[in-house]
Amino acid sequence: MEIGGTVGDIESLPFLEAIRQFKNEAGKENAIFIHLTWVPYLKSAGEVKSKPTQHSVKALREIGIQPDILLCRTEDFLSKEIKEKISLFCNVEVGAVFTAKDVDWIYEVPIIYHQEGVDKKIVDLLNIWTGQPHLEEWEKVICKLKNPDHEVVIAIVGKYVDWTDSYKSLNEALVHGGLPSNCRVTLRFVDSEKIEREGIGSLLDDIDGILVPGGFGKRGIEGMIQAVTHARTQGIPFFGICLGMQMAVIEYARNVCNLENANSSEFDADTPYPVIDFLPEQRNISDKGGTMRLGAYPCVLERSSFAFAAYGQQNISERHRHRYEFNNDYKDILTREGLKISGVAPDGSLVEIIEIADHPWFLGCQFHPEFKSKPRRPHPLFSEFIRASLEYKSRKN
Repeated sequence: MEIGGTVGDIESLPFLEAIRQFKNEAGKENAIFIHLTWVPYLKSAGEVKSKPTQHSVKALREIGIQPDILLCRTEDFLSKEIKEKISLFCNVEVGAVFTAKDVDWIYEVPIIYHQEGVDKKIVDLLNIWTGQPHLEEWEKVICKLKNPDHEVVIAIVGKYVDWTDSYKSLNEALVHGGLPSNCRVTLRFVDSEKIEREGIGSLLDDIDGILVPGGFGKRGIEGMIQAVTHARTQGIPFFGICLGMQMAVIEYARNVCNLENANSSEFDADTPYPVIDFLPEQRNISDKGGTMRLGAYPCVLERSSFAFAAYGQQNISERHRHRYEFNNDYKDILTREGLKISGVAPDGSLVEIIEIADHPWFLGCQFHPEFKSKPRRPHPLFSEFIRASLEYKSRKN
């Protein structure tokens, strides 16, 4: 188990007491304490300081917890002398003091820990046997991340761009998507509210793909719709996820189907064309609690589609987190004007994926594919989006 926060904070005391008692009950060969601590580097002095580590270990020992392993977070590998000093003043054997070095990519962490011998020490302390770890795939991932053959710039047009970690799983999924093409993915965060105020201007210059992510609420949606228009009319690869897919539907309804003021009932309850709306059975519910569609749902793909080309199979399952849906009342007019519905629920009641067939790559999905993406197994939609963005960049040049 992991206990976050800082040793000494009153909020963590009950949890620290719980693990103290747990180790007594489980026995020392069935539980160990690993303490992540900080060893700062003072640039002005040209040295690292072990005092924060000494004080945090002192605070742990005062409540009855003696760390078995210290992971020392620092900028570079600790010298033998520093490890010996930490060992002496923290009452931890020197062979259990390890560098938790800052890395360029989080996927380097297991490699660094293996190089330091953390895994072997854990096995020894727990008196268990295991084979050598197979880190070849992780090493290949790091090699591709550090030595890519190509690079693309993807604009993420959203409303939470001041806190880029709001899109952390999405950011990582885009990085994963570049690996099959041996391509570095550089992210440019574009505030959709700024587009609303100032227009697109130069905000989307020199980008190779546009992604509109999920979100809730009315703020910034008109800027997202402008970004969708830009991607559609300029032939720039576009990927809309959840809210981003809904923005693509609204944009198409307004600017291609001429449904003036088309919108989502989430943003405008009086819109004449609610192309995004509650499901029919939910429209008269006053208390919307518990009405979100959550978890995994099946989806059937049309064979002649970007989605099928990505997945390579017709039946898929993806995770959802949303409340509003594509309004099937407008399915005929939207598809008649060229919008392609390429993924639906098995009974046809829910639209899951929309595309524009005569576009280089334009896809919106109601689900969240980033939740299933892994560095060693990138999600196929992200892989195809990056591949299409790379092709677009090649055509530009």
